[in-house]
Amino acid sequence: MTCFDRRDLGLLLLRLGTGGVLAAHGAQKLFGWFGGGGLSGTGAFMESVGYAPGRASAAAAGLAETGGGTLLALGLATPAAGAAAAGAMAGASALHAPNGFFAQSGGYEHAASLGLTAAGLAVTGPGRISLDHALGHTVDRNWMVPVALAVTAAATLAVIGARYARVRGQDEGEQGELFDEEGVAV
Repeated sequence: MTCFDRRDLGLLLLRLGTGGVLAAHGAQKLFGWFGGGGLSGTGAFMESVGYAPGRASAAAAGLAETGGGTLLALGLATPAAGAAAAGAMAGASALHAPNGFFAQSGGYEHAASLGLTAAGLAVTGPGRISLDHALGHTVDRNWMVPVALAVTAAATLAVIGARYARVRGQDEGEQGELFDEEGVAV
């Protein structure tokens, strides 16, 4: 008989809470549930903020959040699930960073919190109240943690870097108004 301790219960609560929030957030992107824009609306938004192509970016973010969140909640493939969710939240944090830290100002507080919790769960593991444990940790091996985090970090840096280059190029290519409505130089 397996005995669970408070660490296992704590990890279960973290997984259920973080995974549930991530899965719901991703479902907004993928399916338009919970007031979300779905792939079309989210894709248009992603394109407008420099994540191009927008629809593919929305699908990737939605899958990482929904899939990663669901797997985290279940405690299945925890290294990959946590890494995928952390990568998606790093992309969201990069988008919100110019607004400062706090969410009330449009900052990256919420995204960073979810991402760091997901990464922490990837490193710590799911605990004994999980599918990973029930399945003998076949998709939760120690070597999978650095591999999942490294692959996700490389992909995330490439995506954020490409977005930064697009946004910077748009900003440099835009020309402000030279004259006001009456033809007077501004």
